[in-house]
Amino acid sequence: MAQRFGGRYSPDSDVKPGGTPRKTQRLRVDPAGGRVNLMFVPPAVLAATSLVGGAGTLVLGLAGAFVLASGVWLLREGLLAEAEYHERKVARRPAWPRKIFAALLTGVGTAIAAYTSEPGIVAPVLFGAATTALHVAAFGIDPLKNKGMEGIDTFQQDRVARVVDEAEKLLTGMSQAILRAGDRRAEARLADFQDTARHLIRTVEEDPRDLTAARKYLVVYLRGAHDATVKFADLYARNHDDQSRNDYLALLDDLDENFAARTAKSLLDDRSDLNVEIDVLRARLSREGVRLDQPTPINTKEDQ
Repeated sequence: MAQRFGGRYSPDSDVKPGGTPRKTQRLRVDPAGGRVNLMFVPPAVLAATSLVGGAGTLVLGLAGAFVLASGVWLLREGLLAEAEYHERKVARRPAWPRKIFAALLTGVGTAIAAYTSEPGIVAPVLFGAATTALHVAAFGIDPLKNKGMEGIDTFQQDRVARVVDEAEKLLTGMSQAILRAGDRRAEARLADFQDTARHLIRTVEEDPRDLTAARKYLVVYLRGAHDATVKFADLYARNHDDQSRNDYLALLDDLDENFAARTAKSLLDDRSDLNVEIDVLRARLSREGVRLDQPTPINTKEDQ
């Protein structure tokens, strides 16, 4: 069996020039996937079969197909929002329940489709109700409560949300721009840096007090990285200059190290704050006559 050769100096090596292994890129599974794409089949079939009927059947069929397709689109958006919710330790519930509305639209679309072949009230209502129930059973409903936000200042959380939204837009723009370069090594290195940047974003979301220190990274540095990515992609797409690629990769290496250091400092500060709180609590308990002979040690190992 043929085996691909690679090493630290190979173009697609997983080792940085300094000898440090790169982080293994985490694979992300599409939360929607093929099962949602299959949901587009019924509206397509309904629209096609309605073409052979009369004017009334055509209008009802196309209306039902539109409602069904809208439900599928809402379902996709709801699954993506739910995946973001579950990925974060601190998250607000989705602004509005897309999956629930998707189930209702699917039921209404099915009722319209049933009416085109069996006019009346009972049959369409039964078909619509059954479809809605099956939709909820298959895909569930949206998260209906906030997660991990007890004791968090909502005003500060809103400030964090605005910065995070801007940072995510910059990261998305970088992913789109790097495709113009057509260089797999640059794309992989950028994805690696984006994982580090998103780790810092999640750290700030979990503790909004870190926003002041991290704002420079999430706004100024990311904006500069975005602009550099756009310029590199345009330049490399024209002349495939190796020096420009090396300079861009070196920039990503520096940014990756700085973002990782900022995240580590935030986590260290959080542990220091926790130790202070515990020391204060122990002193207070001691004054009340409660002695802690064997205090529970704090695990200071950073979560991977």
